Amino acid sequence: MCGIVGYIGKQNAIPILIKGLYRLEYRGYDSCGISIIANNSIKTIKTNGKISVLENKLKNINLYSNIGIAHTRWATHGAPNEKNAHPHSDCKNSIVIAHNGIIENYDSLKKLLSKEGHKFTSDTDSEVIAHLIEKFYKGDLLEAVTSALSEVIGSYGLLVMHKDKQELIGARKGSPLVFGINKIKKEYFIASDVSAIIEHTNKVIYLEDNEIVDVTNKGYKIINLKETHKKVNKEIEEIKYTLDQIEKGGYKHFMLKEIFEQQDTVVQALAGRIDFKKLDAKLGGLETTLSDDNIKKLKRIIIIGCGSSWHAGLVSKYVLEKYTKIPVDVEYASEFRYGYPIIDKDTLVIAISQSGETIDTLAALRKAKELNGKTFGIVNVVGSTISRETDCGIYTRAGPEIGVASTKAFTNQLVCMYLLTLYIAKRKKTMGDNEIKEFISDLMKLPEYIKQTLKKYNQIKIIAKKMSKTKNCIFLGRGINYPIALEGALKLKEISYIHAEGYPAAEMKHGPIALIDKHMPVIVIVNKDKNYEKVISNINEIKARGGKIVAIATQGDIKIKKISDQVLYVPKVPPLLNPFVNVVVLQLLAYYVADEKKCEIDKPRNLAKSVTVE
Repeated sequence: MCGIVGYIGKQNAIPILIKGLYRLEYRGYDSCGISIIANNSIKTIKTNGKISVLENKLKNINLYSNIGIAHTRWATHGAPNEKNAHPHSDCKNSIVIAHNGIIENYDSLKKLLSKEGHKFTSDTDSEVIAHLIEKFYKGDLLEAVTSALSEVIGSYGLLVMHKDKQELIGARKGSPLVFGINKIKKEYFIASDVSAIIEHTNKVIYLEDNEIVDVTNKGYKIINLKETHKKVNKEIEEIKYTLDQIEKGGYKHFMLKEIFEQQDTVVQALAGRIDFKKLDAKLGGLETTLSDDNIKKLKRIIIIGCGSSWHAGLVSKYVLEKYTKIPVDVEYASEFRYGYPIIDKDTLVIAISQSGETIDTLAALRKAKELNGKTFGIVNVVGSTISRETDCGIYTRAGPEIGVASTKAFTNQLVCMYLLTLYIAKRKKTMGDNEIKEFISDLMKLPEYIKQTLKKYNQIKIIAKKMSKTKNCIFLGRGINYPIALEGALKLKEISYIHAEGYPAAEMKHGPIALIDKHMPVIVIVNKDKNYEKVISNINEIKARGGKIVAIATQGDIKIKKISDQVLYVPKVPPLLNPFVNVVVLQLLAYYVADEKKCEIDKPRNLAKSVTVE
């Protein structure tokens, strides 16, 4: 969940590390710190709070080094304060580490090391790693790191330095780690995410679990923890996106930029993936796992995800079941892994994750594989763990998403699931040619529909200003719009800290209606579809009890004006596409409410972008 970055080269490490931290701040921002080697000693500067505080501290300190590590923290063990900020050192301040992950056996290790005379200065689980390395250090840092990690149970993205060595070590197990190489400048980078290093190189190696990279000014080697004396040959990959893509581009917040990018990112998700002549989805690399024969035998689909990805799965269930006639279950990944799922070779398990590193989704995926299910990944980050461990999958092509609250990644997940639906339905022959033509035609109009929706932002601002004073809110939807009500509620609570809950509209009568009064705004999705009259009835039930209605309605619907306090209109689109235009409105509503409240929109409290710890 935390962000780590390391550098070794010929430049001053400090500004490189600070800039890298800023680009990793979405992973956690409870505290931060930096360690460098200068004059054969470790210099560490840490602070509670955000990276800007750390940067200001460093301005008053004259330091230079060509090697260093840095960390921005999302707290798990130990309060978010300076004492618990990383990097952490051993007793002699000779070894320093930055860690992302959780050490499950830290308590027993800490007790053992304490008996041996080691003194701990923090409440974190991470500090035990520094002391373990100290215990095993006999002059060879790599040997000490491998010995220490053999004692560790848990997950880690880890950076290690020793004061006497121009050497940087990175190790991975369960937490992402990418190794960047700039051969021309003879400099190397290790980070949680490519965003931290894209300014300096687009040549990277993605480390796998149990792999360790050992870097000096002379070069690097990669070994496997289980075979410490055997070098692992890894292919250098090229990052496809640019630095411009991870900058704000004139927008006030990354989230707003990413909301407005959706008119373009859905184009990227669709590009080259539809065969108009054959009326088919073109999804490369699926032929083995999802061969025509395998698809015909599919009896069940299970979708796993967390947060917004889970909501994307719920929308997809409606689409998949309608067009493929295959029963679909949608499971929280965090619950799936601890249950007793019934899976066989004719079950397709789809893992949805923006980062491709979400620990609960990854664990659930591995369980599905153990049970011989076919596995499929819908991820945004190229080279991520889920993308590598699934049998096959689709990249969402949303580009870097920096804002912690997911927006464009969510819509692109839906596009990819719609394409997968078409792919399966075509092979199961559950859609006729005319139906497929209509399906494709609707998808191709999606960018224009989103563009039209985004033009409503001024109207949304006005309503958001009024809503910013509320403390509680209910979101309602029916059918395919029920998951969008959940997503709207999630967006509002994530970035504005207003308590919000989503429900199927008909479920209002079964408990939540007791909450309705003049102080409780109810956001109701009420498109002109087969559920329209039913939702109108639900609105009337709320109005009869003094509730305040904000309706998300289809353009031209005059009837809804008479029974609503406020109306936000979306373009008239095919029912299949209602989730896309509705969610854009709700994203903007959440954003402008949070902006009115002057909240930290891109970095909401207690949250992180990639949840790599349980």
